[in-house]
Amino acid sequence: MKKLLLISLFIANVLFTYRTDAQIRLPSIISDNMVLQQNSEATLWGWSGASERFVIISSWKEEVDTVQASNIGKWKAKIKTPSAGGPYTITLKGMNRFRPTPSIVLENIMIGEVWLLSGQSNMEMSNNQQIKDILPTSANSNIRFFTVDKKASEYPQDHADGDWVSCDEETLKRFSAAGYFFGKKIHDELKVPIGLIQSAWSGTPIELWEPASVIDSDPIMKKAASEIVVKTHRPHQPGYLYNAMIYPISNYTISGALWYQGESNTPRAYAYEKMLNGMIGSWREAFQNDFPFYYVQIAPWKYDTSLYEGALLQEAQSKSLSYPKTGMVVITDLVDDVTNLHPQNKKDVGERLALLALAETYGKNIPVYKSPVLKNMEIDKGKASLYFSDAPNGFITKDGGKPTEFMIAGSNKKFLPADVQLKKDKIIVSNKNIKEPVAVRFSFSNIGISNVLSREGFPIVPFRTDTWEVD
Repeated sequence: MKKLLLISLFIANVLFTYRTDAQIRLPSIISDNMVLQQNSEATLWGWSGASERFVIISSWKEEVDTVQASNIGKWKAKIKTPSAGGPYTITLKGMNRFRPTPSIVLENIMIGEVWLLSGQSNMEMSNNQQIKDILPTSANSNIRFFTVDKKASEYPQDHADGDWVSCDEETLKRFSAAGYFFGKKIHDELKVPIGLIQSAWSGTPIELWEPASVIDSDPIMKKAASEIVVKTHRPHQPGYLYNAMIYPISNYTISGALWYQGESNTPRAYAYEKMLNGMIGSWREAFQNDFPFYYVQIAPWKYDTSLYEGALLQEAQSKSLSYPKTGMVVITDLVDDVTNLHPQNKKDVGERLALLALAETYGKNIPVYKSPVLKNMEIDKGKASLYFSDAPNGFITKDGGKPTEFMIAGSNKKFLPADVQLKKDKIIVSNKNIKEPVAVRFSFSNIGISNVLSREGFPIVPFRTDTWEVD
């Protein structure tokens, strides 16, 4: 009897082992309620038994896709997706009739536009007053959220936890306000389902969000990373959040990425342009997708140390506009309290990001959709004429008052407030005490909030024409 029991237990254990090995397993982001990128080859991936073969049946098409796992049980498949629509199902079904694999059915799948949202607290910020005001009418099953759980790792991970949920009064409370307003405007304009993947962590430096190998490849970036202050509320090691919160979802097919970060790097602004460009490149490489990357320039804030550390970070962000397929939103006009690191107006932030995407990613005809950028300066008879891109109709002041935040200097490098004339094709600045001006600065300070906008309502990108050393 005892021998029979042992044999029975042995057979049961063998069968259990085979059944477990044969199971198809999926990462959290491949699940019910997900949104797949339309008109693409969306990637599905996961794990199964070694060399396991199975079919993928997508309800939007007649043909099935077949996939075979590697000899260590990893698999990946690209599935052609149609134009936006849904809901659909995906069934993953084993092909071994002698050792049947339990099927997996993914339900309530939508196909539309998918965006990745990342950064620190201003991206993560949720449930502000603007969100509270719309919560009762916010339910929309065509806008869906996936929030990557906060984790850090020394090495790249295969899996990140999270759940796909539809936008409603409860889920919206916990999701990025800026990201939501971006997604809502895209949804309202394109009339397609929207998937928003939030991978953000408050107070985190950019070094954590890109591979350590990128940081280590450059002495300036490496030096900056060595100066990160250790804090208890977040990791500090380069690459640790990339490994645990970006790399594990890098198989997922997305339309583009949004970035809202920078305050944690102001003490090391000298390296930020290189690090931002390096991060964008590393993400595109990991996703195997040359997607557009749109980011928010940090807002004015009263820093305790240098008078210019915020301005220098803003300057570094502006320089990254030369990196391919990038765009930047300026928010100097959306701040009313320079002692609050978290500006409350996230609606305009999200909608300005959406305008960039609508115009540059989706080809919508929007004549002016971004902030004016200084093109060149001409000096004549004691006056400096400033010429800008993206201001075809000239400038206005937000409050109807005198233009603010323009400073002018001569060769002695002493800046004085400028008298300003707003013209349709230029801005003219001068100061009667500076007979031969050589440099102009605009909003170049930690708390530089100007009242000057393009007639379309976009603030000028802060700038300086000099390269003089600042404290």
